[in-house]
Amino acid sequence: MILPRYRIAASTIGGAGQGLFLDEAVRAGSIITAPDAIDRTWRHAELESDPELAALRHASARWFEDRYTVSPDWPDECYVNHSFSPTGLWHLGFIFALTDLPAGTEVTVDYRHLLPPGEAEDFVDSVTGERIVGLAWEDALASSTQALSRLLDSRR
Repeated sequence: MILPRYRIAASTIGGAGQGLFLDEAVRAGSIITAPDAIDRTWRHAELESDPELAALRHASARWFEDRYTVSPDWPDECYVNHSFSPTGLWHLGFIFALTDLPAGTEVTVDYRHLLPPGEAEDFVDSVTGERIVGLAWEDALASSTQALSRLLDSRR
């Protein structure tokens, strides 16, 4: 679920297609998106071995450890694009605003947190040209936990 008012429009990121834009300001540390209607997760091996699931890998995201969700219906949360300088922090399926975000901001996250460890996206970062490669679970969790802690400390 997306908590602030928003719209889907042409992304400001070259080659990204559509993006998710805020229609209202969001305070740093506030939740932008939260998981809902998640009825199950799959292990990475299941996504690889089941032909039906494998065909939907483009619609999968890591939620925790070796567990992934698959969203073939493409909810609006799927329009959050990648950036190595994101506006949002992906942490256990939630997206938190990394700074005070004015209305009109495109919501982006670092896709390395959503990918299987060592797996590369089939596109590169549009700004840096760098490959986007999934982080190990422990590294993804540690870095997002530390970033969230700093973010919430700054709100006190």
